[in-house]
Amino acid sequence: MANDDISHLLKHWAFEPGGINARILHVEGVSSKLQIRLELGLLQLEVEGRPDGKTPLGANTLLEHHQRRLTKDPEGNAPRLTNQECRELREEAVQFHHRYVALFALGEFSAVVRDTSHNLMIFDLCLKRGSNEQDRSMLEVYRPGVITVRARAAAELCMQAGSPKDAMSAINAGLQELEETFEQQGNAEAFDQSNEVQLLLGMRDLLTPKLPASQRIELEDRLQSALAAENYELAAILRDELRQMKS
Repeated sequence: MANDDISHLLKHWAFEPGGINARILHVEGVSSKLQIRLELGLLQLEVEGRPDGKTPLGANTLLEHHQRRLTKDPEGNAPRLTNQECRELREEAVQFHHRYVALFALGEFSAVVRDTSHNLMIFDLCLKRGSNEQDRSMLEVYRPGVITVRARAAAELCMQAGSPKDAMSAINAGLQELEETFEQQGNAEAFDQSNEVQLLLGMRDLLTPKLPASQRIELEDRLQSALAAENYELAAILRDELRQMKS
């Protein structure tokens, strides 16, 4: 039908190659919509809940449904997700991925933390409850990237709040999570060469000059505490921070 033609929308919002073309529409009395301009059209997503606006099996998300269902099982029972259930969870994760990529470009960092956390919970659920090795491992290749986006968004939130110290902590938490991930995947040697790690280290380098002078004393105290507790991974991170502050 003529009224369904969206040509006028596309005409007034030209696609610009080389970046994320996204915007949020705030309409009074209606939930906000996220629009993503593609070369051949337009995507419209919900900003809250599932990006497609559906409520699968009466839940806000499919993840929420399975979390409720699995929690209700008798203690000691470890039910598995079927191949189809894992596939549907992966499809939901793809929706959230498209949304948080656009939201990051728009500087909506709180929503990015929310959506990346959602996807990491899907990864955890499939890893723990998948009925076969393929379903348990398929999403793991994406875990470092999602961890990195979440750490970056969390750090950006802290910078918006005027707290470079907390931003540094968010980045360090992401680095520690990445190190643990590579170790759990049996690929600890990949940590130093990882693009995700290098990206977070670069972001941390940019933050270091913004830390107050008193931060060095605090870092030295934390380093000693980490060494006393034999937490050598954290100690290595703190040493790097001190080295950057002294340079």
